[in-house]
Amino acid sequence: MNSETNRQSVLTLLPGFNCGACGEKRCEAFAQKLSRGQARIDQCPHMAQERFSQNRTSLEQLLVKPEGETARAEIGLIDGYQADFELLPLPGEPSCREVLFPFSRAALQAGDIIRYRPLGCPMIHFAKIIEEAHGLITVHMIGPRNRVDAGGEFSFQDIGVCLVGGFEGIVEGPHPFVGQTVRFLPRHCMMRKVHSGVVVQMVGDRAIIEGIDLKVWAPPV
Repeated sequence: MNSETNRQSVLTLLPGFNCGACGEKRCEAFAQKLSRGQARIDQCPHMAQERFSQNRTSLEQLLVKPEGETARAEIGLIDGYQADFELLPLPGEPSCREVLFPFSRAALQAGDIIRYRPLGCPMIHFAKIIEEAHGLITVHMIGPRNRVDAGGEFSFQDIGVCLVGGFEGIVEGPHPFVGQTVRFLPRHCMMRKVHSGVVVQMVGDRAIIEGIDLKVWAPPV
C-alpha cells in the first residue's frame, strides 16, 4: 500500500469532525501523520467513544507495520540512547530556540552574540540572543565551533556557564503529550546527544520542553 492510499484509508476511519482536538486543523492532516507514524490514535478523543470502537480496531490493524519493518528512531552518537523524536527549528529559523539561565551578571540584550558553555556539556556554544526577559535569555545557536566572518573574527560576549532551561521547536516523529517526560535529540546538536525534559506545551507539531537534563536514564525493564 503506497503512502497516499494508506492516508486515504486512515482518513475514512477517522470521525471527520475537523475539531482540532488532536492538534491539527483538519482530520486529513491528522490522518497523514498517523500514516507516517508521527501521531497516536489516542490524540483524537473521539476515537475513545463506543460508537467509533470498530473504526479504532480497524485503524490499529491498518497502522501495524509489516514484520521486519521498524519505525524511524534517532540514536544519540555519544551514549547510544534512543530518542523519542528529533526536535527541529521553527519554520524559517536556524536552530531550535533555547532558554538559558546565565550565571553571569553581564548586561545582555536582544541581538547580542554570546559564547558560553551549557552546564553539563563539554562543548563551547555560540548563540544570538533573540529575547531577554527578567534575566532569562532565548537564543538561536549559531555554532559550537569557532566562527569567522569574512572580515575576521566576529565580536561576542563570553558569559561562561549557563543552565539550559528549555527548548522550543518542531517535533519530527511521534507526538508527545503535555506532561510527558521525553528523550529528544535537538537537530542542531553537533554531539548528537540525547536530551531529556518535560513537555509543557504542544500546539500541532510545535513543542516547548522544559526541565532539560543531559542525564538520560534507561527505562525500567
